[in-house]
Order: sequence, then structure tokens, then C-alpha cells
Amino acid sequence: MNLKTTMVLLLSLIAVEASAQVNSLPSQPHLLVKGQAERVVTPDRFIVAIALQRVDLLPEQARTLAQADAAWILKAFTDHHALRDTIEASTLSIQPKYAYEQNKQVFKGTQVGRNLSAAFANLADTRQFLAEIKTSENLMLTGISTRYSAESELRMQLKREAAEQSRQSAQGLAKAYGARITGLYTISDVAPSFAYGVEAGTWPRGAGTYLPPAPPAPMMDIGAARPADVYGYVESLEAGTVNISENVYAIFLIEQ
Repeated sequence: MNLKTTMVLLLSLIAVEASAQVNSLPSQPHLLVKGQAERVVTPDRFIVAIALQRVDLLPEQARTLAQADAAWILKAFTDHHALRDTIEASTLSIQPKYAYEQNKQVFKGTQVGRNLSAAFANLADTRQFLAEIKTSENLMLTGISTRYSAESELRMQLKREAAEQSRQSAQGLAKAYGARITGLYTISDVAPSFAYGVEAGTWPRGAGTYLPPAPPAPMMDIGAARPADVYGYVESLEAGTVNISENVYAIFLIEQ
């Protein structure tokens, strides 16, 4: 197959794909509407990630020290009520360690590393854990993240609310133009990119969008934790809020 034939084939495939997308719209009169539902929630899971590493000219010594550090961190997770089913520890990683000194690569020994993480159910336990650890070149706090434990259930509820909102929007539009809905053609949680020229993420929020009021954030102490590293750096740890939203795009068939 020569280059000219290949180009013709590629252009034909692109044309067929574009035609299929446009032709997926119904030929009869229809309405394309979007439903949206949102919630603002307070995270209830606080995930702490720790990286351990030890370097020694004796590989077994580096391994022994890394394992001892890991055992201590795992015990600290348990002592400060980390959720048991969230505690994770990677297998040991072993590799040579080099450093550049006076523009020369110098062998420093064998580096043994391990990553650990766990989630806490409240800020108090998270702060107490952070107050106990002391970071160094051997023990590093690599991240603190938050999540909402009931997110999957909430997203299913939001999808149902967004679908209902899209149905109400379609009914209102049809009534305003003296038309009636005769059926549902398609429904999806992915924004269409049809001949309308509307891409995902560019849909404006309509006046009828369902936006339940955000629940009041619980009162909590958001003071700084005790120093958690060798440099005396104090980090302010607080829950904040997370916005969770779901969109539904529906095509309804109509007639006058």
C-alpha cells in the first residue's frame, strides 16, 4: 500500500467517523438538554503517605534499618487509629545509590526504600500521628490528601437528580414552544459534540439547574499541628470542602 492510498484510506475513515457522530442525532425534531446536580461536602478521610529509604555500603544493614523504620510507622498508624483496611505498604525497592561530588559520580552504597500510606477518619488522629513522626532524609512525608468516603454513593444520587433535572428542563422548553415530548432518544453522562458546536465543559449553567444548598461545615479546631520535621516547619492542617458534581445530557423527541 503506497502513501497516497494510505492517505485516502485515513481521510475516508475520518469522514465516516464524523458522519456517524452527526448522524447519531435524530432526523426528527428534538431537544438536547443538560441536567446538573452538585453537592459541597466536607472530606472525612485524611490519607498520609510516607516514603522510607536507607543507604548503606552493607545491603543487609540498609534492609534491616528500612524494615525497622517501616515497622515503627505501621505501629504508629495503628496507635493513632488509622483505618485498618486502608493501611498499605509497598514491597522493598533495592538499587545502587550514587551522588555527584566534584563533578564525579560516587557510589554511596545500596539504597533500600519502601512506601507506606494510611487513612485516618478525623483530623485529630491525623494531627496526633504527624506530631509523633520526625522527618529526615530517611523518613519523608510525601503527601497528605483528603477524600469523601461516601463519594460513589453520592455520585449515583447526583446522577439521578441530574437526570430528573434534564427531564424537567425538556418539559419546560417543549411547553414554552407549544410542543410536546414524545420520547427519549439518548441519555449520557458524557457531553455530546455534535453539529451544535458544543463541547464538553462549555455548557452554561442554566437558571433551572438543580443546586442543593451546601450543608454547614462542622465546627472544628483548625489550629496548626506540632512540628513534624527536623526543620521545625509547622503545617496548618484543615479539612476544607470538596465540590462533587454530575452531569446528564439527554435528547428528547418532540412534535408540535
